[in-house]
Amino acid sequence: MHTPAAPAPSAAEKAPTAEGLLGTALHEEVVAHFAAKPGAPAASVVTHQVRECLRYLYLVSRHPDRLAGLFLPVEQDIDEIWHYLILQTREYRQLCEQRLPGGHFIHHRSISYDAYQADPGRETAAEEALRWIPLYTAAFGPFDENALPHWTVVRFLHDELDLSLAQIADLVAAEEPPASAHAPA
Repeated sequence: MHTPAAPAPSAAEKAPTAEGLLGTALHEEVVAHFAAKPGAPAASVVTHQVRECLRYLYLVSRHPDRLAGLFLPVEQDIDEIWHYLILQTREYRQLCEQRLPGGHFIHHRSISYDAYQADPGRETAAEEALRWIPLYTAAFGPFDENALPHWTVVRFLHDELDLSLAQIADLVAAEEPPASAHAPA
């Protein structure tokens, strides 16, 4: 059964944080798990990774019609956090169905290696990657330095094309959804 996406909070409403969405205990557990891995970044970096994972899930939940089936726009570290959350089955179901705005379970399906290697074409790949930026900035504001390493296309625009985060936000201003679509921090 499809549940329609919930309206995004107005700018005046305080959006849920990663800790608010997961609950303090699970949030601390996830951060501790990934910070304890050999060669892991500092817990403060892992905290930002968890935040970006939940922002990704928020967008997928909020915009299933616009984002369904698109290639994962985030780095492997975010996908690994998502895998960890999925394994916490009870908490993950509650997150998807009760805490995220769409109110529906978000499935994760890995694609086959052959499908991964298939070339979708530069134009299609670029369009799909860029689709995330206006939705993200509408919901969370411009990408910041802590989000930058985790979103592949944003990092490419910043590092390879030398665009500042402000310039990236300006690129999508014309495509940004209405102001009523603002959401969590």
